[in-house]
Amino acid sequence: MYSVTPPQRSDSTGESAGETTELRTYQAWKGSNIFLLQGRLIFGPDVRSLPITMFLIIAPVTVFCVFVARKLKDDFPDQWGISIMVIVVVLTFIALILLLLTSGRDPGIIPRNAHPPEPEGYDISAELGASLTPQALLPRMKEVVVNGKTVKIKFCDTCMLYRPPRCSHCSICNNCVEKFDHHCPWVGQCIGLRNYRFFFMFVFLNTMLCLYVFGFCWVYVKKIKDSEDISIWKALSETPASIVLIIYTFICVWFVGGLTIFHLYLISTNQSTYENFRYRYDGRENPYNKGVIENFKEVFFSKIAPSKNKFRAKVRNKPQIPARTVGGGFVSPNMGKAVGDIEMGRKPVWSQERKQSFDDNIEKDDVSADISKDGPVECTEGHGALHPRRSSWGRKSGSWDLSPDMLAVAARVGESKRVTVDCGSIKGEDQ
Repeated sequence: MYSVTPPQRSDSTGESAGETTELRTYQAWKGSNIFLLQGRLIFGPDVRSLPITMFLIIAPVTVFCVFVARKLKDDFPDQWGISIMVIVVVLTFIALILLLLTSGRDPGIIPRNAHPPEPEGYDISAELGASLTPQALLPRMKEVVVNGKTVKIKFCDTCMLYRPPRCSHCSICNNCVEKFDHHCPWVGQCIGLRNYRFFFMFVFLNTMLCLYVFGFCWVYVKKIKDSEDISIWKALSETPASIVLIIYTFICVWFVGGLTIFHLYLISTNQSTYENFRYRYDGRENPYNKGVIENFKEVFFSKIAPSKNKFRAKVRNKPQIPARTVGGGFVSPNMGKAVGDIEMGRKPVWSQERKQSFDDNIEKDDVSADISKDGPVECTEGHGALHPRRSSWGRKSGSWDLSPDMLAVAARVGESKRVTVDCGSIKGEDQ
């Protein structure tokens, strides 16, 4: 068995790796976010898409101002022609501000817990000799009452908390977000409680911008047609920039326009995109629906909740417990907790499954054949018998499939003993 020692961290301050250091919250952040301006701006890990989004807005507006609006300014009386360019520039500037407000602010991240909450109503000592961690014993769901209706909330293994109603864990940013709507790759950020109104206004304004450019391009084409007394097709051929802008804005308006209509429906029914796609309130009453007017007031006229994270506050960065090796593999200090998260795309390990015997997961004929040949296999610490499982290919695999609970038991053996995993047995050896 080979043990790899984690590398020591080199600190410029001369502090040893085992000492507690003081950092800002954004420096010790466990999510996948990217911070700028010393924690004043927070973005998602896909913030690189933000310049692309800005280019897709600025480039067509620049072409419009140079090749269309500039030539229309003299065709309207009382200097109204110059307003065509002014309006499109102002709309573009506001759209970019809304993009930054959507992408660069906390969408409603719920701070993680350092430790899982204490399990209620469980006798830990009675569970396999206290081999299960408190986190593994926590119920996966709880019921809370919202507006007189019962709503289920889930436990998040990553953030070690029960998510509030309408909260979900984003697998991209690796955070629990209040009133999670979706993660938008175009803005590089989650859309949640604190930035949803800015996101909708950004999408709506881009829809108006597309319609504005599309309409005035046709106005310019008609001006050419009437002034030169030619067909519409010849007029189009004389302004290639207008052709490009007409095609571009026509395609874009289907995306941003359709998104605007869809979110107008969600706002009027007080749903999020996540709820609409996953839960659907078609067959049951939506506990959050307050009526169309009140729903719009809640989104656009209610006070934005302050952030629950102080990204520039100083926190103590405690040294992590180094990983230990068991049976040739690394064992994390958090081994034994429930693994997986529904939104993270991994299969959760339920606490009820840990209470069942391994015999429930294998075929009885394989169990009887192995026991008659070699007898039951005993764990080193005496926590019950283990039996080999069937592999996914329908034959016995050449290695043991140990549950996190048994690995947690092996981890506590520590330096005094090690677990040797063999094809036929599991035995403890003194080092």
